[in-house]
Amino acid sequence: MSKSNMKFEPALVTIPNPDLVVLEDDKPNWNLPDNRRRAFHNFETIMRYSVGIRAPSVLPLTKRIDRRIGDMPEVRRITGTTYFSAMVVARDATVLFEAYAPDFTPEQCHSMQSISKCVMNLIFGRLVDNGSIDLNQKIKDYIPEIGSGYAEATIQQVLDMDVINNFDENYDASYRYDSQAGAPVGYNREEIALGWRLPPEGEQQFGSREFAASLVSDNVINATDYTEYRSPNTDVLGWVAERATGRTPIEFLIEIIEAAGIEGTYHIGLDCDGVPQFAGGACMTARDMARYGLLFARNGKGINGKNVGSAQFIQETRNGRGTKGTKSQYYGYSNATFTNGRWLGHGGYGGQFMLADPDTGTAISFFSVLEDRHAFTDDYIPEVTRCFEEIIQLYSSV
Repeated sequence: MSKSNMKFEPALVTIPNPDLVVLEDDKPNWNLPDNRRRAFHNFETIMRYSVGIRAPSVLPLTKRIDRRIGDMPEVRRITGTTYFSAMVVARDATVLFEAYAPDFTPEQCHSMQSISKCVMNLIFGRLVDNGSIDLNQKIKDYIPEIGSGYAEATIQQVLDMDVINNFDENYDASYRYDSQAGAPVGYNREEIALGWRLPPEGEQQFGSREFAASLVSDNVINATDYTEYRSPNTDVLGWVAERATGRTPIEFLIEIIEAAGIEGTYHIGLDCDGVPQFAGGACMTARDMARYGLLFARNGKGINGKNVGSAQFIQETRNGRGTKGTKSQYYGYSNATFTNGRWLGHGGYGGQFMLADPDTGTAISFFSVLEDRHAFTDDYIPEVTRCFEEIIQLYSSV
């Protein structure tokens, strides 16, 4: 070919994904205060990898508003802030209260963050019931390749956030690799495994199981009664369930979503290896999270009559066992849920909460987006849960 016939093809220029790149304050762009609300309202579009699940049969919800809920001063307060997104109170198959922010609709999905974790209560309750697993066995019995951060811990300790290792649930810690042996590893580094931020330049993408296996500990025993909250615990639990049964986490999840009878799509983030990110990667609508909470309120019994959890396990979760919670909380942590001995549920980074009360068959879903630097305050979620306790008390004698 003559030089005159040769085509010049310029090199293509690429830029890092604008949502996932870390620009300032060691946070990905989506999680900066000015961008966080948009991201939480569209999180299924933020995660690098995700999958959606829909149920074939839906639990229809009838709306019969109980004005007593909306008239509560605390309800007015938490739904009247600039960071409020949505709140739904449901009992059996009835919506008793429903409210949305002007910029958020009933059809929109919202990031659930760590509410995603409580799926492990259903999965492990069922595994215990059918004899597939012994919670007193050690993690290394199921995952021989796990690192010292979890190897000697029992499954029960991991379920209760009762393990000590070098992971630090610190939202301000650096996401860069520290080669010093045993150096603390912050939550921001786990976000790389979640697919929520790009790795530092020169590093390769890694998955959640590789990350969990890299954690180390000289002694996994928690010497206090307080919760040692670590998000990778959830990744380890999903791995154990898969090893114990030969079933993938997605198989468990499909059964659970179908049992809840959600109407829209349940989105769950995946890591680069296709592993569901139950540590914080779920998104759904406020009504669907209420339907999901009702599954716990029914002690794990699905709308199709199939048990995807365990009534006995949920009762044991509520009976005062587990760890005490953090020093700023008045409720404890047991079997992958928060509980005060009556209700069980979970909170999420940025201002989410799901509460289920089996005594009254009530579930409450709540979405908000804190827009301060940290998206976290010690007193906010306890304040929200106290409000919810007043609500479920309305139905205690009914």
